[in-house]
Amino acid sequence: MKRLAVILLVCIPFVCASAQIRNRLGVGDGLYLKYANGRIRQFDESNIHLADSIYRYGEHKSDSRIKMLALSLELPPRFIRNDTIRVKEIVSELKMMSGYNSRMREFYFLTMHDYCNMLIMSGRISDAMLEARDMSSKAAGAGNNLGQMYAHRVIGLIQSFRSNSELAISNFIQAAEFSIRAKEEQELPVIYNLIAREYIKLGRYDEVERFCSMAEEYQDFYPSLRVKTMLTKVYLYDAQGKTDEFNKAYQELVNNPLFYSQTDRDTRLMIEICWLRSCGRLEEALAKSDSLATDKERYGQKHLIYAVGDDYLNAYRQLNGLMETKDSIYIAVQNEDMAILDAELNNARLRLEAQRLRSQQELSIMFGFIMLFIIVTLAILFSQWNLERNLDYLRDRNRRELEARNAYRKAIDSKELENEMKTRILQNRQNNNQI
Repeated sequence: MKRLAVILLVCIPFVCASAQIRNRLGVGDGLYLKYANGRIRQFDESNIHLADSIYRYGEHKSDSRIKMLALSLELPPRFIRNDTIRVKEIVSELKMMSGYNSRMREFYFLTMHDYCNMLIMSGRISDAMLEARDMSSKAAGAGNNLGQMYAHRVIGLIQSFRSNSELAISNFIQAAEFSIRAKEEQELPVIYNLIAREYIKLGRYDEVERFCSMAEEYQDFYPSLRVKTMLTKVYLYDAQGKTDEFNKAYQELVNNPLFYSQTDRDTRLMIEICWLRSCGRLEEALAKSDSLATDKERYGQKHLIYAVGDDYLNAYRQLNGLMETKDSIYIAVQNEDMAILDAELNNARLRLEAQRLRSQQELSIMFGFIMLFIIVTLAILFSQWNLERNLDYLRDRNRRELEARNAYRKAIDSKELENEMKTRILQNRQNNNQI
């Protein structure tokens, strides 16, 4: 008999917050403690008011780090409320703030990872993929391993939603490698749980046990991990048909005070339906199934419930509905892939156009420099030619003036010689007359 875990994991991606709520932004300890307490109850409505007070305090202090903290806290409950306009405002402001410094960039990656998880949970896969690729591009450009880790986690969750378990595992493993490179080992147990759940779908239970054990090594340091690991074990025991182990794990899970604050409504409802079915309370399980969010989840759960009750006709009908829904999802996925490809092609065209404009601008600048160089060179050559011409004119004028002075000097000398000769003749005459 098919078990809940496979259907559950296919239909509902687990919203996995960071394993450790660290003071990445370096704000005051008292303020961060308020944020951390709210972060543990990430979908709680009271976080909206808490976020508002923290944001106003950040404005008072003119500290963008504090405002970023508040926006991250406000995003999950706003998303659950389906407050689309406010969610877009928050995401836009977070993106703008992410460029301020490296600390805020890392906090941005963490927050966008959680935002992408919410997009996946609501079925907005193409939006989540575009955001994930944008994260990966920014992280690669900044050489940020933490950003790459979060991007690959999101892509892994997307592949999980699409029932591509092998691709999901591959991306989760890459995320684990980037986590180690970033020295963020506290993120590893969350990733290990995600890998374990994909192995449940593949029926490789030995791998599930191995990754669960690896995740459990961290839960003494990070108590919130207990919820994630117990969820994984609930899925595992149900898939294996281990009723006693399942019931024990279920009771431990639902009695954990963090269970309700760290899981979404449909995850809790699916777990309860699984428990009712295991107890033989099939009518109650069917009634609960009608409250599930999507047709795929409803058909999947009712198929399992009717199969347990040996009502094979209804089980077959539900299975047909499930197959039709899966076909619709497959078509939607193909359309989303085309939308993503189209968006990436448009982005590529925009990049090529920007490159062309930059090249044109560079050529224009280069041409301008060349023309300026030619003009300056011509101006210098003209000035040099003009100077040479003026010098030639001055030399010619000086030569003519010198020749004129020399001629004048010769004329003076000739006159003086003539006068001297006349004077001598007169003297000679006078001397002759005296004799």
